[in-house]
Amino acid sequence: MINDFWETAPPAYKYAVFGGMGLTFIGIVIIVIGALTSTASMTFIALPFVGVGLLAHMASLGLRGHNIRKELKAAEKREAERN
Repeated sequence: MINDFWETAPPAYKYAVFGGMGLTFIGIVIIVIGALTSTASMTFIALPFVGVGLLAHMASLGLRGHNIRKELKAAEKREAERN
């Protein structure tokens, strides 16, 4: 049976995805507030939030790929044991 990846995803992947989304959102909100108030320093303060959020997203992709490779290897091993 084929499961949705989100249902079987490891908790580290979920934390990385939501953490990245949260940090990126906080950074975007700070940038918008800085732009509306014409405060250039706020826009520069927000850049690390956006950067760390994007890095967390890339880390989550690595975690997802690692988990998929591990599951495929386990499936191949089970198939070889059956034969």
